[in-house]
Amino acid sequence: MKVLANDGISQSGIDALEKVGVEVITTKVAQEQLINYVNEHQIDVILVRSATKVRKDVIDTCPSVKIIGRGGVGMDNIDVAYAREKGLHVINTPGASSESVAELVFAHLFTGVRFLHDANRNMPLEGETNFAALKKAYAKGTELRGKTIGIVGFGRIGRAVAKIALGLGMKVIAADKFVDKSEVRVDFYNGQFINVEIETQPLEDIFKLADFITLHVPAQDGYVLSSKEFALLKDGVGIVNAARGGVIDEVALIDAIESDKVAFAGLDVFENEPTPAIKVLMNPKISLTPHIGAATNEAQDRIGVELAEQIISILQLQ
Repeated sequence: MKVLANDGISQSGIDALEKVGVEVITTKVAQEQLINYVNEHQIDVILVRSATKVRKDVIDTCPSVKIIGRGGVGMDNIDVAYAREKGLHVINTPGASSESVAELVFAHLFTGVRFLHDANRNMPLEGETNFAALKKAYAKGTELRGKTIGIVGFGRIGRAVAKIALGLGMKVIAADKFVDKSEVRVDFYNGQFINVEIETQPLEDIFKLADFITLHVPAQDGYVLSSKEFALLKDGVGIVNAARGGVIDEVALIDAIESDKVAFAGLDVFENEPTPAIKVLMNPKISLTPHIGAATNEAQDRIGVELAEQIISILQLQ
């Protein structure tokens, strides 16, 4: 039994699979060589993250494959419905990286409200010679406490964001066309916890009421935020996208930043990934990370183990 973890897998996942006699291959195979490699090595399971695509051509021409796994949430790089029609198992790990993504959202929010992304660019250049001016430039930060965060998409990651926001003393509002309400449990270090019920609201209400907006939706046919939606937002709003590139119209975002409609943005994903637009990369009011939402040691351990457990269960390996 062979597993090709083409975009990598944690050592804990490898250990769990090897324990039941599965060979785990972590060789990085180029997309154009994937079909040949899978057939040559008679791969039973293909595991990917976001880089490798498993489309109809792979599914049709690789008869040895029984399982396709995605380490993470979104599966837009896999032809899921077609694979299942062909009798393949398609698995993912929707809950394993929620906390990691949520923490990155707040890394971007804290960065934005205190100008850390811009200060870290300018301090090495001017900190020694222009300290007083920089201090004045970054002296008008704001607190997150007491502000309203609008969460668009209230699944596992959206609820993980809500937990942190509630702990910070923020007001949480959310929109999700598939969720009417959800109970969010906020756990504390000493075993105590509180449950907070949050009812979702129409998307337009979120846009009009939120001081900060964070997106947690799958890939869409169109934009969630385009010029029309930006016009509805409060002046000075902060926006974070750690979901999928293409859910924000980046041209409209730049326009909204330049008009001061949007105070700052935090982007972990991009329309033209992996070659983001220069205007986005160079904008001093955008905090940037290279699609690392789930890239923590803890999340990768959980993802690897969860994938391994699913594979072992499906293939009845003990």
